[in-house]
Amino acid sequence: QLQLVESGGGLVQPGGSLRLSCATSQFTLDNYAMAWFRQAPGKDRELVSTINSSGESTYYADSVKGRFTMSRDNAKNTVNLQMNSLKPEDTAVYYCAAEFEATTQTMDIARVDFWGQGTQVTVSS
Repeated sequence: QLQLVESGGGLVQPGGSLRLSCATSQFTLDNYAMAWFRQAPGKDRELVSTINSSGESTYYADSVKGRFTMSRDNAKNTVNLQMNSLKPEDTAVYYCAAEFEATTQTMDIARVDFWGQGTQVTVSS
């Protein structure tokens, strides 16, 4: 079963930073748009950020714009999410997602081809 593997979650104080990574050794991500979603307890899964297959175009939800930066390294088959100035409301399980040959900047859950297992991010003092 093909899968993505996230890492880098943890507990951080408000104002702190974390860097999430997503990788796979099972297939190449070159033709996939990639995204980070998050899901807080009792809430729907929401789109946080996307990056197109070349890495030239990114999208950010308004709630994270200016604080989060998504990047990818196709040579290493990885994507990253640098999260700065973290707030308690950023607390959630963060999921990496891949959509094959995506044509839009945003990503619907229904169009995701592969998911990661999720990594917990907790922002608390």
